[in-house]
Amino acid sequence: MNEFKRLENCNKSLWDDTKMKLRIVYDNEADEGFLNGWGFSCLIETAREKVLFDAGWDGNILLHNLKRFGVGREEIDVIVISHTHWDHVGGITHILHPQVVVHLPDSSSPRLKEEIARRAKRVETKPLSIAEHIYTTGEFKSGKEQALVIETRVGLLVVTGCAHPGLETILDAARAFGDVCGLIGGFHGFNRYEYIGDLSMIIPCHCTRYKQ
Repeated sequence: MNEFKRLENCNKSLWDDTKMKLRIVYDNEADEGFLNGWGFSCLIETAREKVLFDAGWDGNILLHNLKRFGVGREEIDVIVISHTHWDHVGGITHILHPQVVVHLPDSSSPRLKEEIARRAKRVETKPLSIAEHIYTTGEFKSGKEQALVIETRVGLLVVTGCAHPGLETILDAARAFGDVCGLIGGFHGFNRYEYIGDLSMIIPCHCTRYKQ
């Protein structure tokens, strides 16, 4: 496998069945009608909850794109931040509300935790089941970053922010719980294509160096 499989655009629904939808709402590239910006965010919708993974850099861009998908700030039940670099956490202040639960990496600064806790229902930092069939890995200490693992009817879907701990490390952790079928997010300079050759869906976004 010498290149990543890629959908033609990142703002279409990527994972859409009767139980779950996954949409990229913030990326370096965007469809007509959406705004682009350096950073990443995706929205996972289940029958019961809406989970936002990362918040991009610019909160106004994030709100605009969420609105294009018909989603308001108050509808988001859970926010997960992969790591606290500005292009993943910068937009969070625009989407906090008193009923949202926020999952931060354990190494996040006390000041950030306190600021978010004042404006959210609560802040979590440990690996947890955060919604039906959706789990955080908890922070990988090597890269101070966490990822999402989503159970689907065809296998596990892994969502990454930048994969600073190494995509291999993240995938190995996910594979301990089952077969991984898909991968979405930022991969940085990862180029060990043989490591992901068995995946049926690969959507490189944001900081991925080798998209073609």
